[in-house]
Amino acid sequence: MLFHVRMDVAIPRDLDPDERTELVTTEKARALQLQREGTWVHLWRVVGQYSNISIFDVPDATAMHDLLWSLPLFPFMTVQVTALTEHPSALSANPAP
Repeated sequence: MLFHVRMDVAIPRDLDPDERTELVTTEKARALQLQREGTWVHLWRVVGQYSNISIFDVPDATAMHDLLWSLPLFPFMTVQVTALTEHPSALSANPAP
């Protein structure tokens, strides 16, 4: 099941710099792991913001929820999740005869 996810990150400015570095480092490692596994299918930065737009491929909404909660930066995120399904006018839904 595909999900479109927007993540806006707001790490507190007064967070200890070492803790911030550790969080960002572990977040990047987790994101790379999920991409290599094929779960985090697309990852785009939103220009000028500490935000991203991503596409995830997971079994269901519960798996999506659990994945988001597993992200090290999740406590500092505002997240918008939209479940996706194929559009009936998509080329993939209408193969050539």
